Amino acid sequence: MTMEPRRNEIDDMIVHEKTQVALEYQNEAWADGIADGIEPEIIADAAFALAMRETIRIHGEGGAEAILDSLRARMLAGEFSPERRMQ
Repeated sequence: MTMEPRRNEIDDMIVHEKTQVALEYQNEAWADGIADGIEPEIIADAAFALAMRETIRIHGEGGAEAILDSLRARMLAGEFSPERRMQ
């Protein structure tokens, strides 16, 4: 007898798939900017600024600060390192 995934597992799979699609959109926008001659550091700064505005709009300043704390911990753990290999 096979068991169907629990609701949380399905929700997690949906969020993971949406995240993958969003990353593809971001990669396309990044490549378009580079192709148009925009320096990577300018694209990165603009992406951070937009992300922070949206994060504050959605979660408020306190929520945004908590997200920044989480991102800092993830960065220090090497999660965003270009040398990190995904398994």
